[in-house]
Amino acid sequence: MKPLKSKLGVKRTVTENATAVLIGKKPIMNYVLACITFFHGGAKEVSIKARGRSISRAIDVAEVVRHRFLPDVKIKSIGIGTDQFLPQDQDDATQEATNVSTIEITLMR
Repeated sequence: MKPLKSKLGVKRTVTENATAVLIGKKPIMNYVLACITFFHGGAKEVSIKARGRSISRAIDVAEVVRHRFLPDVKIKSIGIGTDQFLPQDQDDATQEATNVSTIEITLMR
């Protein structure tokens, strides 16, 4: 996996055949631009990944890319899941693991 630098501060990674945009707290249009850049760069698929409160932002990004900028892009798959995080303090065994929801939306051209 090769990380790319972005002028907008958006985390993007490139694997062999797919690209990933990791959604955080930045404005939606920053992530939309990252997706469009990947598609114009020749990528056939772009994966949008988010956790927790950023899930709704990831859905917005996918919809804006599809409806406003690249109408030929289709949703290939949507995956949902849960990540478990152990507490930071290993001394306190009474705390349970925290569950955080995740989503991955794969767009295909």
